[in-house]
Amino acid sequence: MNPLAGILLIALGSLGAASFYVPFKKVRLWAWESYWISQGVAAWLIAPILFAFIFVPKGELMPIIHEAPSSAKLMAMFFGALWGFGGLTFGLSIRYLGVALGQSIALGLCAAFGTLIPPVIAGDNLFSSTAGILTIVGVSITVVGIAVIGYAGSLKSKEMTEEEKREAIKEFALKKGILIAIFAGIMSACFNFGFESGKPIENIALAHGTNPLFQKNTSLIFILFGGFITNLLYCGYLNIKNKTYRDYISVSGNVLLNNLFFTFLAGFLWFLQFHFFGMGSSKLPHGMAVFGWSILMALNIAISNIWGIFLNEWKGAKRKTLIILSIGIIILILSTFVVKLG
Repeated sequence: MNPLAGILLIALGSLGAASFYVPFKKVRLWAWESYWISQGVAAWLIAPILFAFIFVPKGELMPIIHEAPSSAKLMAMFFGALWGFGGLTFGLSIRYLGVALGQSIALGLCAAFGTLIPPVIAGDNLFSSTAGILTIVGVSITVVGIAVIGYAGSLKSKEMTEEEKREAIKEFALKKGILIAIFAGIMSACFNFGFESGKPIENIALAHGTNPLFQKNTSLIFILFGGFITNLLYCGYLNIKNKTYRDYISVSGNVLLNNLFFTFLAGFLWFLQFHFFGMGSSKLPHGMAVFGWSILMALNIAISNIWGIFLNEWKGAKRKTLIILSIGIIILILSTFVVKLG
């Protein structure tokens, strides 16, 4: 057990997750749906398979996949497909709200509902225990934090000129973005169900000599494949509807290589959150390990807002608005720990 090393590893994953949207700023002449599915190829297809090949004992990956129960693989893909709606709308929320505001709302709700939904589905009475009450209190605090951040966003929308909004976020749309971010946060909670469904796959990976640090890499292959299918269908639909399928062949060779490089970079940055989260959580003492997910979400929210400052997403907003935003972020970060304490 090494708590400091564990937190640093989680922080590395968080840095990747909070930063993954930044390389999209370098993509040229492609519509959103084109560069979104391109990063998805890297994040949800290439990265999980590549990391599994690297960190699963040599020659053992295919036997693990073959021996894993079909029910576990199908359920992991099913919940991955449901999570895919969250991942898809997560990208849309950042498109309309920016890196800071979009990630804050979606990640706060992801942390809250990821903890709240499982006991509700299991039929547990959350009001019958201290843990259940703390969970409800934590989720309530999350909602308050999101409301405060949303209020800061509305003030920003009033204070900034249309030119300033478009300069910071090309397609800024507050109401649409908040609704999408709420949906993204709720659906993203399905990732937890994917991990639960994938435990038989992980057990077989351990039986084949996989280091416990990397046992989740095998189940991630199926969870993320399900998410990829959801995103592929929607982005393919938009490609056809908007005639943007030409994006892949109409640009010059240099632009194509540029776009593939930055979208694949975005995809690998996104994937690193789960790779380092699994490693970091394994190094935390039992009493502290339960807070691993909260640490990840809290760091994601904090780092995404630091990026928001660097990207001038709040340029032109008044001091009062920035203070309200900071209060909302602090409430949201604290709420993730209260939820996990429950």
